[in-house]
Amino acid sequence: METSKLNRRDWIRTGLLTAGGITLLPHLGIAETAKASIPLDRNGNALYSPLFKEYLPEKFPDESKLLAKLNANENPYGPSPKAIDALKNVATKGNRYAWKELFALIDKIAIKEGVEAKNIMMGPGSSDLLEKTAMVLFMDGGNVVSADPSYMSLIRVAEATGASWKPVPLKEDWSHDLKGMEAAIDKDTKLVYICNPNNPTGSITDTKELLDFCSRVSEKVPVFVDEAYLDFLEDGTKQSMVGLINEGKNVIIARTFSKIHGMAGLRVGYIVAQETTLNKIQKITRGGMGIAYTSIYAALASMDDPDFQNSSRSKNAESREYVYKSLKQLGYDYVTSYTSFIIFPIEMEGQLFLKKMTEKKVGVRAFEFMGKNWCRVSMGTMDEMKIFTAALTDVLA
Repeated sequence: METSKLNRRDWIRTGLLTAGGITLLPHLGIAETAKASIPLDRNGNALYSPLFKEYLPEKFPDESKLLAKLNANENPYGPSPKAIDALKNVATKGNRYAWKELFALIDKIAIKEGVEAKNIMMGPGSSDLLEKTAMVLFMDGGNVVSADPSYMSLIRVAEATGASWKPVPLKEDWSHDLKGMEAAIDKDTKLVYICNPNNPTGSITDTKELLDFCSRVSEKVPVFVDEAYLDFLEDGTKQSMVGLINEGKNVIIARTFSKIHGMAGLRVGYIVAQETTLNKIQKITRGGMGIAYTSIYAALASMDDPDFQNSSRSKNAESREYVYKSLKQLGYDYVTSYTSFIIFPIEMEGQLFLKKMTEKKVGVRAFEFMGKNWCRVSMGTMDEMKIFTAALTDVLA
C-alpha cells in the first residue's frame, strides 16, 4: 500500500492543523513530540496498523454549524453545575499558581482510589499522562505491547520517541487477547498498554482475567491500564485495577475528568502508580503544572456531585439503547458498548460516508478494522441522537 508521512510542519503547511482537525483527531495528538508522524495512505487516511486505519474527511467541517457533534466522545451534559459554580467563584484567581490547591485535589483523589497521595500524579487530561509516560519509558528504545485496534496516543508517542509497537489483534468478541499479549512480551518490552473499556471499539475485557493478567505480568514488565471510560459502568469502581497498587504491583492506572465529569475542555486527569514509577516520570517532566487554578476547583466540586455523575451515566445508557434499537430497525449490527460511544459496520466507503453525514450537519468518525468499514458515534443528548439516526437513515438508505 502506498503511504506518505505527515508531520507537524506538513499539517500546518497543508492547512489540516485547524480547530476542526484537532477536535476530530485528538488521539493523533499535536501534543505529541514534534517528530511524531502519521502514516497516510494514498487517499489521505491515517494508517495505524495493517488492520486499523481512520478515514479522514477531505474537508474538516465547521463544527459550529453541526446540529449534532458526535465525533469526540464528549459528555454533552457537563460540567457539573457545582463545578461551574466553583469555576466562576475562583475565576478572578486565574492569575495565581495553584500548588496548594492541587495537593488538596490529590489528597481527595487518593481517598477515592484507596491509595496514598504519593501514588498520584496529576496532568491536564489523561492523554497528557499517557504521552509523558511513553516519552520517559522509551527514551532508550524498547517496545510496547498493546491491542489492535486501540487508543493510539501512547503508542504514537512511544514510536516517535524511538520505540517499536507490537500490536496484538483483539479477539473475535472484541476483548483483549491477554494470552497473545503476554506471549508478545520479550526482553525489549518496556510496557504493556491496555485500554479498558477500549477505544475506539467500546468493548470490555473480563475483570477477573484482566486482574490476573496485570498481577502476573506486572512482575515482569509495567502494565498501563487506561480506564478513561470505566465510570460509565454501573459497577466501574469494582472493575478497576487500582487495587493492585496496594499489593505492590507495577501497574499504572489512568483516569480522567473528561468523560463522566464532562470536563474535557477543562483538562484534568491523573495516573495512579507506584511511587518509584512516578518519581521516574517526574524526574523528567511535571504533570500538575499544566492544570489551571480554575480547573482544580471545578474538579474538586465535581467529585462532590455524584448526582451529576449518576445522571450522566443514566442518560448515556439511555442514548445507547436508543441507538441500538435504531440500528436494529435499519438492519445494522453493532458492537455492544461499555462507553460513551458505539461502533457499527457501514456499507459505504468511509470518506464518502463522512462527507454525506457532514452534509446532514452531523459529525461522526469512520474507521476501517480488518478490511471492514465502521462508524463510531459518540452519545449526545437524546435530541442529538434523533438527528443522528435521521441522517443515518437518509445516508445509508
